[in-house]
Amino acid sequence: MEVAIKKFEDLNINELYDLMALRSAVFVVEQDCVYQDLDYKDQKATHVLGYENETLVAYTRLFGPGQYFKNASIGRVIVAPKYRSKHLGHAIMNVSIATLQQRFEIDQIEISAQSYLERFYETHGFKAKGKEYLEDGIPHKKMIKIINTP
Repeated sequence: MEVAIKKFEDLNINELYDLMALRSAVFVVEQDCVYQDLDYKDQKATHVLGYENETLVAYTRLFGPGQYFKNASIGRVIVAPKYRSKHLGHAIMNVSIATLQQRFEIDQIEISAQSYLERFYETHGFKAKGKEYLEDGIPHKKMIKIINTP
């Protein structure tokens, strides 16, 4: 997988369209969840785009401390359905974590994880904090990754 990391203003119109289409296909259509994906947070985010043969197949958006949560965060973690068996979710998470560590002085990363993916995020060092809650009608858990700084 080839990865591009871009600020919102550096995305071209096709990249923006592709990421919105992928997010809509999975988060709205596949998960049958009517919610407002266009939340005006994309302009503050760093976008991590994963491509195979020039097709967007994986994506996350990143926020520095205080841009979304108090801590740095990763959101909109997604892999296109037909590419899920290739472990691209792990690859895009590894790039996302490394990018946050390179760009910000951080000691933790916070995510709002869909509960059914808790074990996936645990493999990346995240631990659930607090009780499960509904976000857009889907069960979620707050999860934190402590960054071990040398």
